[in-house]
This record gives sequence, C-alpha cells and structure tokens, in this order.
Amino acid sequence: MTIWTTITEILQAVGDSVSEALSRIVGAPREKRDPQKSVAFTIGVIALSAKMAKADGLVSEAEIAAFREIFVIHPEETQNVARVFNLAKQEVTGFDSYARKIARLFSDQKDVLEDLVDGLFHIARADGAVGENEMAFLEEVSRIFGLEDRFGCIRSRNLRGTESDPYSVLGIDCDASDGDLKAHYRRLVKENHPDRHIAAGMPEEAVAIATTRLARITEAWGQVERERGI
Repeated sequence: MTIWTTITEILQAVGDSVSEALSRIVGAPREKRDPQKSVAFTIGVIALSAKMAKADGLVSEAEIAAFREIFVIHPEETQNVARVFNLAKQEVTGFDSYARKIARLFSDQKDVLEDLVDGLFHIARADGAVGENEMAFLEEVSRIFGLEDRFGCIRSRNLRGTESDPYSVLGIDCDASDGDLKAHYRRLVKENHPDRHIAAGMPEEAVAIATTRLARITEAWGQVERERGI
C-alpha cells in the first residue's frame, strides 16, 4: 500500500474532508499517530499548496511540475493526488486551520515543519517568481508553525540571486568567526541529512525537499569559504 492509497482511504472514511482527515491523524493515540505523520505531512503540503494557489489566483503547469519534483508520484497515483488538491481547494476551511493542525502534530519537530515550508516555497517559485500574495501566505504559515524567527533564513535559501545572502541561508551572523562558522556548518549538515528528516516524519516520497535544502546550505557554505579564503 502506498502513502497515496492510505491518504485516499482516510479521506473516504471522513467523507472527503481534508480538514477532517488531518483532525483524525492529529487526534489519534500517540502509538497510532506516529506512523501516520508522513501521511499528515503529505496531506499538509498538498492542502496548503492548493490554498496558496487559490491565494495566487491560478495554478500553472510549472507549479504542478514543481510538485512532482518534490514528491515521487507514480502515474497510477496521479488521480489520488489531484483529488486531495481539488478537495482542499474547494473546502471553505481556511488555510490557517490546516496549518494549525499540522503545527500541533509536529510541535516537537520544527525541522519537519521547516521542510514543509521549503516544499511550499519550491512550488511558489516554480513560475519564475514568488508573488506578493504567495509571500504573505508563506510568512503566515511560518508564523503559525512557530518559525517566524527562521523565516528570513528559509526565504533566503529558497530565493536565488541577489535576494540570497549566504549568511542568511546558513542562519548565522556575518561577523561570526571562522571557527564558529565551521562548527555551525557541520551542525547544519548533520541536522539536515535526509535520513534524519525521514525518521522524524517526512515521507520517503518527499526526500527531495531535504536533499535540496542540504544542497542550498552546502552552496552557501562554499560561497562563504571562497569569500573568506578558509
């Protein structure tokens, strides 16, 4: 049974309500809830992507392609994914309700919540730029997740070019010593290894999110190394 089949079964059990599906997972006994965290993560990305697309006013082909870049979706599962997306987009439930339920489930695993925001950024920038409404949406989701202090770092590693400062991507002050920078970078590499995120609740189908984040961190570190000559 794939994660997409599991999601479909949960939705059928709660009358095709994405909000109720998340509520069921969040409200489950802890011993039954933990294996379902990856399901909640996946539903969360799809549901919040649908709401973000609605805030932006349209869903472009590029955004759909971007979703496929961060989730492994076999052709036979395409309809299941589209179904969740369309249900979430049509529900009157506000995006903040979805975000609060996800935040509650992963309250002690901020790295997983950060993974989710990274995934939303990836989809938002797929059409070439993150619009004003999309940025406001992402910032509010981050606030609900308790990541307001991390939002600048998340934004920097997801926006390339002049908007991306390597120290901001690394989440450390530019006045830090070489020694502190090296220690900080080693810690980031350890904390952001994809296997660690999968163990915390990220589904294996979405490992590209953590892999991309680690690549951006490594790229920023390389830039700092060249600038400092260390």
